[in-house]
Amino acid sequence: MNDGLERNPLVSRRALVAHHADAFAWALSLTAYDAAAAADVMQQSYLVIVDGSARFDARSSLKTWLFGVVRRCAHRSYRRLRRDAAFVGRVAAEPRDDGATADEPRRTDIGAALATLSRRQRDVLELVVFSEFTVEEAAAVLDISIGSARTHYHRAKAALRERLGDDGD
Repeated sequence: MNDGLERNPLVSRRALVAHHADAFAWALSLTAYDAAAAADVMQQSYLVIVDGSARFDARSSLKTWLFGVVRRCAHRSYRRLRRDAAFVGRVAAEPRDDGATADEPRRTDIGAALATLSRRQRDVLELVVFSEFTVEEAAAVLDISIGSARTHYHRAKAALRERLGDDGD
């Protein structure tokens, strides 16, 4: 069976299974015992192991390395949630001229602004912001040059700022 671990030849499926319960408990503690968030962190951890982004080089034990991968994924997840909450909070706090209350996130405004972007700009922005790819990785996913991906990304951000009336904070 091809489980994708050929990119990490020092890591076996059996070893990951053996450490899963402990790693999940660690993920729980890192996510304030939110089982759904811990499961997401574990999934992200296994994804970076399988895709080779996290490479085990045997400088520590496999369990130590796995817990480090889980910690980094939990930290990335926390940063993403914090960033998303700050963005929604900033957008929701902006004055509304359509009669809606300031407590209501302007999801329709954000969705409408995203819909005005070109497909390529939207794809690059979504890969970088929501999927946490680097611009270079997004370029590889979309099979475009890195320069083109950077251009689309920066134009998309500028267009959203303009459409949402963001002052750049």
